[in-house]
Amino acid sequence: MSDHLTYHTRFTPAEFDEQYNLRAGRPDYEETVIPGWSADSEAARNMLDCSLDIHYGDGANQKLDVFRCGNASAPTLVYFHGGYWQRGDKSIYSFIATPFVAADVNVVIVGYDLCPSVTITRISQEAREAMAFIWQNASDLGINRHRITVMGHSAGGHITQMMMATDWPAFGANLPSDLIKAGIPVSPLSYLEPVRLTEALNAGIRMDPAEAEAESPMVNHPPVTNAPQLVVVGGAETDEFHRQACMYVQAYGGAKRSVGLYTVPDVDHFDELNVLVDPTSPFFSYACHMLQGKGPNL
Repeated sequence: MSDHLTYHTRFTPAEFDEQYNLRAGRPDYEETVIPGWSADSEAARNMLDCSLDIHYGDGANQKLDVFRCGNASAPTLVYFHGGYWQRGDKSIYSFIATPFVAADVNVVIVGYDLCPSVTITRISQEAREAMAFIWQNASDLGINRHRITVMGHSAGGHITQMMMATDWPAFGANLPSDLIKAGIPVSPLSYLEPVRLTEALNAGIRMDPAEAEAESPMVNHPPVTNAPQLVVVGGAETDEFHRQACMYVQAYGGAKRSVGLYTVPDVDHFDELNVLVDPTSPFFSYACHMLQGKGPNL
């Protein structure tokens, strides 16, 4: 990638932290953000028809939760959480399911093992294993494997892009090339070198230059499908997160592959998820359009 070397001089170490260490900019993260999501998620699990902690692999966190709308033929939303590949748990994000289930969508929230116990490379592989499991066991899960949209936030946005770049028949002989019908990467990390250069974050990830290059959608993993995508970024996010979103759209969108860009007005990296789950918001509406196979429709 042409910007590979310039990233070493684009920012000082302190400026890298300011651009990427987003929790530092939200002092209420541990006191308000996570407790609020966790409370809403507990309510979702108590209220919705769900099956929890279904193992899809051998890893300790290789489990998924399924939230059903009561219509097995409805679209399926598969969601990967963020946390810079080293934090978070699927149980915090059950709240994502609530408005989508009400809109006649089945939702799968995927957990995965975290750095430094595993590498980012392994996390991408676990996500592929999750997608294959969902496809192969859709009937038992009570969901539609022919209408799958993948969404992820932050590190989950990177995972989403990696899923769009997966050659599914090569991964599993019984898997179709069009396993995923649409993708919604939210505040994705499309290029990993600047994250590697952020010392405070990479201390937990332990990513070396080779892995940063090998696992970057912008370097080695373009989409292998022309399924539509909607890339989302918060209006109040740092310049680098806008850059991360825009570079992917500009590189991979075109006449054959619709890749839209939506900026959620006036919100940061965390509050954009609160907008997503507001059923009156344009963000939620655009996501539903994607789930219905209508493309970005911005």
